[in-house]
Amino acid sequence: MTAPLAGLLRLQRGRRSASGKQLLGLSSLNNDILLKSCRNYRAVLCTELTKPLIIRNLPSPSLQLHEVRVGVHYCGVNFADILACKGLYQKKHCLPFTPGMEFSGMVMETGANVSTVQEGDRVIGVTGTSAMAEECVTDQKVLWPIPEGVSYEEAAALPVSYGTAILALEHRARTQPGETVLVTAAAGATGLAAIDVAANVLKAKVIAAAGSDHKCNLALQKGAAHSVNYIQGSLKEEVKKLTDNRGVNVVLDAVGGDIFKEALQSLAWEGRIVVVGFAGGAIPSVPANLLLLKNVSALGVFWGRYREEDFPVFSSSVSSALWYCQERRIQPHVGAVFNLEEFLDNGSAMRWSALVLFQPHKWIPEAKSP
Repeated sequence: MTAPLAGLLRLQRGRRSASGKQLLGLSSLNNDILLKSCRNYRAVLCTELTKPLIIRNLPSPSLQLHEVRVGVHYCGVNFADILACKGLYQKKHCLPFTPGMEFSGMVMETGANVSTVQEGDRVIGVTGTSAMAEECVTDQKVLWPIPEGVSYEEAAALPVSYGTAILALEHRARTQPGETVLVTAAAGATGLAAIDVAANVLKAKVIAAAGSDHKCNLALQKGAAHSVNYIQGSLKEEVKKLTDNRGVNVVLDAVGGDIFKEALQSLAWEGRIVVVGFAGGAIPSVPANLLLLKNVSALGVFWGRYREEDFPVFSSSVSSALWYCQERRIQPHVGAVFNLEEFLDNGSAMRWSALVLFQPHKWIPEAKSP
């Protein structure tokens, strides 16, 4: 089992026909008494772990001073979302919750103390949950402007997969031009992003490892120089052949289990292996003697944790992804497109190895008379 490609939900709205205050149903009455409207938005809800998701109308919350309301156009669907809806993710969410960690959209409204964005701006955002909805309220800190020439679709596919790949390859592994990088689960969202960044930004030579010929071909199309189908033979032996027994300088592993062990054994002198996940299900132990014999380093990347522990590094990974995309040095892979209803009607959508887009009906918020 390999990590699924990230998905996108397309949640494009119609043009707004009223001012921000009218949309919120706010009016001044008897010395600025504010009357709330009954404006709702549609959101996906996980009400029971491992059970089908549902769509519900939820009341639009009021904004705190530092918060921004974004009309969501696209929401990414990642392996972490799948795990969260099964109760298997590192961070547990209280039921019911709206999944979705990354999105693109347009700013609808800003809190009084917001200074980084304004109404009408195109942005991407990163949240732990709640992005799989027609609107998302989040702190201004976790919004980034979408540069000119980058579409909503591309932007929404960047944060989690490319943020992880950039942080793993640049910040943790310090990958250098001309080095050889082995990427496991190469046809997953992070795998394809890692190939894209390593080959086209860092100018490294990439060996892609995946569990089928189809997935290997997809990785080759993304920029890998070689591919290995590790279902058909030994990953370690194939890497030896491809590197003339020298091994690889960097490994980005998202599989775990025996694949991790073979990848670790495939490292060259002073090589670095970066663990980004365990899509295979088995969490391996690290044979410390292997670290010693070749002076290699075993590293980990939990991208989302950087948001709390080292926000400048976290933010830089997203900004870099946007910049690389604007310069056309990278091109995020979009594997499939679904509208909101299709996504939920398709029982396999949350299990597919696909990048999906939500395309619900256009939604025009209306203000109710006070």
